[in-house]
Amino acid sequence: PMAAGAGAFAWATFPAMPTRRVYCSAAHRDGQLFVLGGCGGGGRALGTAEVLDLQTQRWTTLPSLPTPRAGAAVLALGKQILVVGGVDAAQSPLASVEVYHVDEGKWEKKAALAQPSMGISAVQRDGAVYALGGMGADTSPQALVRVYEPAKDHWQPLPSMPTPCYGASAFLQGNKIFVLATSPLCIGGRQGKLPVTAFEAFDLETRSWTRYPSVPSRRAFAACAMADGVVFSLGGLQQPGPHNFYSRPHFVNTVEMFDPAQGVWRKPNRTIRMKEKRADFVAGCLGGTVVAVGGLGNQSCPLDSVEGFSLSQKKWEPLPPMPTGRCSCSSCPAPSLLFIIGGVAQGPSGAVEALCLRDVP
Repeated sequence: PMAAGAGAFAWATFPAMPTRRVYCSAAHRDGQLFVLGGCGGGGRALGTAEVLDLQTQRWTTLPSLPTPRAGAAVLALGKQILVVGGVDAAQSPLASVEVYHVDEGKWEKKAALAQPSMGISAVQRDGAVYALGGMGADTSPQALVRVYEPAKDHWQPLPSMPTPCYGASAFLQGNKIFVLATSPLCIGGRQGKLPVTAFEAFDLETRSWTRYPSVPSRRAFAACAMADGVVFSLGGLQQPGPHNFYSRPHFVNTVEMFDPAQGVWRKPNRTIRMKEKRADFVAGCLGGTVVAVGGLGNQSCPLDSVEGFSLSQKKWEPLPPMPTGRCSCSSCPAPSLLFIIGGVAQGPSGAVEALCLRDVP
């Protein structure tokens, strides 16, 4: 498909969430956007569950999560919304798993994880959920991989990841799950170790792991996207080298691309750097274009700038800015939309905005 030009993008602004929050989790299902948990102004985990009907543009408050949590993995599975792990109000990782039944409007507890875990990466394929990595109660990253079959309500262990990680980006491509571990995520003051740069893939047929060359440069709070089978690692905060003992981490506009077909990271070149140096932003793919939205940069408040990299043109161009500049946002893809939810503007934000592909004639 042809990549859309800058003119094909626009922002849709939805009514703000009734509850402002950061580190919430979202799932889109059948014209409804479910936003669950997160942290409010005091930094405590919330049990808040709200749903936005995209057609009527109305929010409805749902029954609260049985276990308040932030930074959970959330997936829509048929008529259920599955919520896995995260941290509780005491900032401890959770093993608990809960399901919201959309038709019945109620929550049900499900089989818990074998170990408490926050910052899990989850993907689904053929009705099964794969939960990868995470951070345990001892704050060290986990290599755990587990698969959940809703019909059996059972978590089954799979071969562990070669590199333990949490807050990783996971992409399903064919029968492989690519896992890119790039940024420590810090939820409610739980700070992780230095960023790992592992890049690995789990083959769902052979149930085995392949290690790929690591991400060339070490950056915290980078963002990742996959478009046309190419993996992008973007921006972030670069730690100064050991020789620069006194310098502080700095924002970068680095772009590194990996083409699994060639098995190598393309040498970063100046022409494909992002226009803006940014970290803690949302990256996604929309209409054959990799997009970078908001985040923190060399300015006193969060960025509202947005840019897109067209795979055909091999260059970044400015896209319409987001209505509310924010960082630490949650995001949720939907057909021809990318929702940017909550986050931090001046304190926790209730903003819900979506970058859209216009129907260009």
